[in-house]
Amino acid sequence: MLNDVLQRNRDWSAARQAQEPGYFTRLAAQQAPEFFWIGCSDSRITANDVLGLDPGEVFVHRNIANVVHTSDMNILSVIEYAVEQLRVEHIIVCGHYGCGGVQRALVTERGSMLDHWLQPISMLHRKHRETFALIPDEACHLDRMCEINVEMQVRRLAQTPIVENAWARGQELNLHGWIYAIEDGLL
Repeated sequence: MLNDVLQRNRDWSAARQAQEPGYFTRLAAQQAPEFFWIGCSDSRITANDVLGLDPGEVFVHRNIANVVHTSDMNILSVIEYAVEQLRVEHIIVCGHYGCGGVQRALVTERGSMLDHWLQPISMLHRKHRETFALIPDEACHLDRMCEINVEMQVRRLAQTPIVENAWARGQELNLHGWIYAIEDGLL
């Protein structure tokens, strides 16, 4: 199976080079994306495909349920690099309907590392349990929570010293919260 994947890579590389000679040389020369995508790790959602952008046009960070943990050194380092080194102008936090991570955050059982990661979503859901109880359809309940999760992560992103400092020095930096529907491929 791995040999098949490696062969697919060689075939893709050769086809890309034949289609656009010098493609990899240009790609290797610089990285100057305008966009930074914080998305879910879901294997069905890749930023370049969803946005219709080529490699090099979007800087990407993915994790379960597109969470912006303000104590996670990994995401903070990626945000800092995107804002201060690459000087991206747009940060997109993109969730998706039917997110398995958000669905996991809504269950009452706890005890795994995943539950720790999803704690901000779980706490928000518990805090507003009565409001969510008014949504009788389980799929609608989950999808609304996916939307609210994106809103919460954009607020958390805006409150990082990295983003606050960029705005304080007048850097052009816009935050966007988007939701993706796997069913039709639309944002």
